[in-house]
Amino acid sequence: MSLSTPNDEASGRSPSGSISSTVRTERASARSSRSSRNNQLHVEYILVAEFSIDKGPTMEHQYPNAISGDEHMLAELMLPDQAHVRIQDWTIFFLHKDAERESVEVDASGHAPLIYVLNLVNTKHDKREKRGAKVKAMAICTRHSFLHIYKPILLLALEEYFKTPTVDTLAEIFTAVNAMDLSAMPDFSIFERQILSSSEQKEMFTEKFEEMAHIYPNAAQQQMRSPSSLGMLTTGDEDPETRATTYIDLAPGRNKLVNGRITINRDSHEFETKVVYSGIPIPIKVPVAIMPETVGDFSLIHLISTFSQHHSANPQPFALHPHLTTNGPYTHPIIVLVNGLLTQKRIIFLSHLRPSGEVADHVLAACSLASGGVLRGFTRHAFPYTDLSKVDELLLVPGFIAGVTNPTFGNHHGWWDILCNIDTGRIKISPEIKPCPPGDGASFGGFANISGHVDTGDNAFMDDVLNCISSKFGEKALRAKWRDWIVRFTRMAAAFEELIYGSSALWIGHEENHVIRGHGYVWPDEQTKMRDLAANMARIEGWRGSRTYHSYCQDVLQFYMAKPIKVVDLHHQIDRLRYLRLSIDDSAKIYTTIRDYVVEYEEINQLLCVLPENQGGLFPIAVGLFHPLQKVRFAVVELLERISTHMAGRHFFNSLNKFQKLAFIRLQQEKLNTAAESPNTGVTMGGLNIADAVTK
Repeated sequence: MSLSTPNDEASGRSPSGSISSTVRTERASARSSRSSRNNQLHVEYILVAEFSIDKGPTMEHQYPNAISGDEHMLAELMLPDQAHVRIQDWTIFFLHKDAERESVEVDASGHAPLIYVLNLVNTKHDKREKRGAKVKAMAICTRHSFLHIYKPILLLALEEYFKTPTVDTLAEIFTAVNAMDLSAMPDFSIFERQILSSSEQKEMFTEKFEEMAHIYPNAAQQQMRSPSSLGMLTTGDEDPETRATTYIDLAPGRNKLVNGRITINRDSHEFETKVVYSGIPIPIKVPVAIMPETVGDFSLIHLISTFSQHHSANPQPFALHPHLTTNGPYTHPIIVLVNGLLTQKRIIFLSHLRPSGEVADHVLAACSLASGGVLRGFTRHAFPYTDLSKVDELLLVPGFIAGVTNPTFGNHHGWWDILCNIDTGRIKISPEIKPCPPGDGASFGGFANISGHVDTGDNAFMDDVLNCISSKFGEKALRAKWRDWIVRFTRMAAAFEELIYGSSALWIGHEENHVIRGHGYVWPDEQTKMRDLAANMARIEGWRGSRTYHSYCQDVLQFYMAKPIKVVDLHHQIDRLRYLRLSIDDSAKIYTTIRDYVVEYEEINQLLCVLPENQGGLFPIAVGLFHPLQKVRFAVVELLERISTHMAGRHFFNSLNKFQKLAFIRLQQEKLNTAAESPNTGVTMGGLNIADAVTK
């Protein structure tokens, strides 16, 4: 038994209205949430700093008012080490504001949202200057984690500031970015966001964009006229209505000419808008399915490749540490890094030869890697860029993730637990790392009977990841693979806690209220379960003492309250269909239960979340089309009919192979024929209400 909430499961499936009523409710909530969104500034501050030969880094302007805090510290962050030797450099850092003093809303953990700072440094060579160059930096401070959308604006703005270094220039930038219209950007539920982020389908949830276009026609019209949508830039004086509608972007599948008008095949992962700065419309693409710990436009492929290349060619053993080297001394460096993040070790990314912006990207990618879009708490204690002057403050933060460019950090083993040297592509465990306390689970649950080294499968997983990269799989595919790994780890941790401690905060519910018994991760047999839990025991025990574990416990409760179906663990039952050899009766019960409880819009979303495209999509459901029992085959047909008319489900249905679709069509006809043979009763074998299905 695990934690539960009162009055949550006794009533069975939570009541839901029809899909149309659900959409109307979502539209009403979208209006209210959008009202608060429009009242917030996209960019809260614009900062300008300059390097003075006499004074060092100095802050020139803070617009529209000063940020509370150390002004000199901000200037040092905006002007990183060796900035003068590069024409251009980008940095990212975060600011923490006091929620009580600033009167801002707090997140689920009780903290004020981070302020994300995107900073651009430019060096202009000028013989009239003392050092032969002028170095200035401009930063945009925003609550949006997708701060990379402001890069083209910063490029133009800093160039303009070099020409006209006045407050009026900053005021023009501030007004332009905050005039960006996001009113027509759709809001997504937690299930919709998860489906969209793990899907490659560019037309997923396009209906939600169309709904918002009807609610906010002016914003939608501006989006249609944006330079990105039209595939070309326009001058400020040109009337878009007089433009020839025969123009078609040559990019495949981009625009279509319908009835003399251009219709846009948008990528539903992004919302297209624009910022008009100095009369120039700058196209902006805002990601709409942001998952936790996703900040900026980093690349997991680049991070993994950096620390895999040298290890693959010449592997070097690590000093053994139970939390980190879960596959022995030759554990893959990326697994060591992820283990360090999960168990809250102090991690530093170091590069003396590369721009600070590239170092920051590695830090942000590492946070996302360990999060998998599931865990949170990494970025709040991350320092994408910091310098030697702030080492005292840095060492006060437990389990930090920092990016530095000063090689002095590498020589002080007491400052870090894991050092990731980007220049050499090697990861090093500090010889001064604290030993981990003995795990409480070591002497329980039969683990003492498991002798020798037990393989966690981490190195085999990394071989699969590297094969995906060499096979040119995209960034989305790699992120989906890592999400699966993190989800697997958290589910194994829940099973470990239930086995050792009797209950787990990672699973909420009472199995006696479930229509089908069973929850959590699925193993083929008890021996495999014990072996996997023993192999991951140290990593799990280390994670249980971390911030991300406690944050995830809160998220599990929120996710449970959002689930419309609480009387069956859909993930567990789908995994049973995937991995186990079930009896006819057991599989029949799973299929008919899913048919009975997955009916409404959000219920279908909940099901689709455990059927991601990278794991075969609807394949476990489609196998039921060939079940020995007719009533089960008809139940699967009924379920697939609902999914095929669902906003997102139709894309999953279209991904079925021809063999499965032919079986579906054949069974549909068989189901109709069976219903026609018994028109008076309206039922068939198995009690299926076919009469209602025919009249729909």
